[in-house]
Amino acid sequence: MKFSESWLRSLVDPKLSSEELSHLLTMAGLEVEELDAVAPAFTSVVVAQVLEVVKHPDADRLNVCQVDIGTGTPQQIVCGAPNVAAGLKVPCALPGAELPGDFKIKVAKVRGIESSGMLCSAKELGIAEEASGLLILPADAPVGQSIRQYLDLDDHVFELKLTPNRADCLSLLGVAREVGAITGAATNLPVVAEVPASIADSRAIVLDAPAACPLYYGRIVKNVDAKAPTPEWMKRRLERSGIRSISALVDITNYVMLELGQPLHAFDNTRLEGAVHARMAKPEEKLLLLNEQTITVDADILVISDDAKPLAMAGIMGGEESGITLETSELFLESAFFAPKSIAGRARRYGFGSDASHRFERGVDFGGTRRAIERATQLILEICGGLAGPVVEAKAELPARQPVRLRTARAEKVLGLPLGAERIAGLFKGLALDFVQQGDDFLVTPPSWRFDMEIEEDLIEEIARLYGYDNIPSPAPQARMAMLRQPEAQRPAYRVRQMLADRGYQEVVNFAFVETQWEADFAGKTAEADLIRLANPIASQMAVMRSNLFGGLIANLVTNLKRKQTRVRLFEVGRTFHRDAAAVPVAGYRQPWRLGGLAFGGALPDGWASGGRKVDFFDVKGDIEALLAPAAPRFEKQVHPALHPGRAARILLDGVDIGCVGELHPEWVQKYDLTAAPVLFELDFAAIKAVVVPVYTELSRFPAVVRDLAVVVDRDLALQALFDGLKQDLPGLVTDLQLFDVYAGKGVPENKKSLALRIVMQDTQRTLQDSEVDAAMQQLIACLEKTFGAQLRA
Repeated sequence: MKFSESWLRSLVDPKLSSEELSHLLTMAGLEVEELDAVAPAFTSVVVAQVLEVVKHPDADRLNVCQVDIGTGTPQQIVCGAPNVAAGLKVPCALPGAELPGDFKIKVAKVRGIESSGMLCSAKELGIAEEASGLLILPADAPVGQSIRQYLDLDDHVFELKLTPNRADCLSLLGVAREVGAITGAATNLPVVAEVPASIADSRAIVLDAPAACPLYYGRIVKNVDAKAPTPEWMKRRLERSGIRSISALVDITNYVMLELGQPLHAFDNTRLEGAVHARMAKPEEKLLLLNEQTITVDADILVISDDAKPLAMAGIMGGEESGITLETSELFLESAFFAPKSIAGRARRYGFGSDASHRFERGVDFGGTRRAIERATQLILEICGGLAGPVVEAKAELPARQPVRLRTARAEKVLGLPLGAERIAGLFKGLALDFVQQGDDFLVTPPSWRFDMEIEEDLIEEIARLYGYDNIPSPAPQARMAMLRQPEAQRPAYRVRQMLADRGYQEVVNFAFVETQWEADFAGKTAEADLIRLANPIASQMAVMRSNLFGGLIANLVTNLKRKQTRVRLFEVGRTFHRDAAAVPVAGYRQPWRLGGLAFGGALPDGWASGGRKVDFFDVKGDIEALLAPAAPRFEKQVHPALHPGRAARILLDGVDIGCVGELHPEWVQKYDLTAAPVLFELDFAAIKAVVVPVYTELSRFPAVVRDLAVVVDRDLALQALFDGLKQDLPGLVTDLQLFDVYAGKGVPENKKSLALRIVMQDTQRTLQDSEVDAAMQQLIACLEKTFGAQLRA
């Protein structure tokens, strides 16, 4: 909604600057999107009359003009405009004037002839982008008056960004009503008197679709002069509202729409046959619109027709065949109320819109429909002359305005303000709301121009707007607050993220819904019953919920490789989804938090000391061990659908399976066009956050005894199994047990391997004796021989 500030101030003139008024409107819910001056700054430009024009003796395209600037003494000005002529009134920049673009006017000689000023075009004044000559002013323009004052160039243009519920402000009347209510300034709203009929001519009106068109006014006006010029003040207001001047009759209907908010339409009365009908379209009915588009009107479209043919799409656009032209001398003027639901969306269906449909589909004041036709008639008779017939009314059931109850206590609670019933009553009076006060409660009947008042909260919103959103205090919340406990046995989530970042990983966030194929490839879920499928996926490739994090990480890797990133470290913390009949809080589905990670490329960043070694299983295993420290996880061989059959392990913590780690399966390396196999891992996030609380143990002040032991065992014996067996029968003196060498080859039987173990023994109370050390070693050797069939290596 665009409008001229001077037009608004003719209806209500608060003692506020343009910027202050703009801020106040925005804070009242009528957002001012733009506030622009209609013309840039310039000085000393007046209305002048050209008295005489003579060709310049030394220039074919220049003229020497004698110009009356209102001082009584004509000024000589050299002008090159092609449309300069004696008798014209034009803007004249006097010597000393400053025009837009920092252009200063001085007395100067042009081809030897003195020129005392400059005759100006609209472009030179900055009020038009292009101009083909001087700006011609009306013949009654007062010579010597400032052009800024005459053309009202100190005006501003407001552009409001209205929400759909505020259709009442799609008019100057509505905006003025709001400004008056907000500021308390007196309003000078237009008073429209009924125009008495001077002829008896009329046309019957029939409401064939009363639900869609419950109110219709029509009037014949004869002997109008359609060629009469539109007054400059009306042209100016229309242009500053973004509407181009067309002809006096069309301009008047547009002007009344902007002023009162009621769209009007004028038909050429000589082209109508019989009564005017408001009806639904007939099957396959066609209509040529004013935009020269011929449409087949759908059955749910409301049309205005006569007895023989359709005339217009009701509330949207008129028809070409019944439209007014410059030859029109007799017109039928329409002012109607169309139900918003009967107009909404119809124009967009045909790929166009109009100012009328924009208003009707939001709701037009049905209480002002008669006033609009009287106002338009008044202007037509003043500008175009003519004789007006009686107003014919057709009326059905109008929208009911149901009273809405407002409780003062409820409004105060919602807004947090001690308003009081008296203050609320004053605000309602400012909005011209009809209400009955019942103690501290109000029973408010919404006016005909407000379609957005239906519940108590709507009235509370009105109170907040008028009170001023920026006047509502915003105190800091006060509450009994205590710092949350951070258990020592619980690691904060941010700390887990930081630990991974410290080891060179970068966090990613992926969608929880993934491709169906990912579940088959990385989770081995091929049966439909195993998948958790979305009922309404946002995209076809995001149809199921993920059961692990590998798919998203692989997709991230592919994206990075396409962008020539050869070393990638990624991790993600997110939920995975699994069917579980006993799960809570979502019945039938378990949604644990998981930590997934991926490592690809060099084990170290490129550099002179990196050596070019690629990351492998053991690098990532070390990252996991550091992440879980001081807990000591176990790694056991595992077969996983996403991982390499011989390079994958499940991760156990205190005997509980908490995740897996391994290289990507060669089949998926090839399928996803990877240059090498990344190492992936996934862990239960809750298990990672749990940490062992440190327990004090006494440090020994006595020397440790270190003994090495080499034994030959079966090649297939897992080291973890050997350590587990030893720890069950470990002497109390042994404080540490480490493997420091593995050998298979010459000197070791086939299918055997040699393990070199380092045993550390120490006591906190005394120095160990050789006999105690020897006894402990014999106990270890006996355990190895009995449990694993080990033999001492010579």
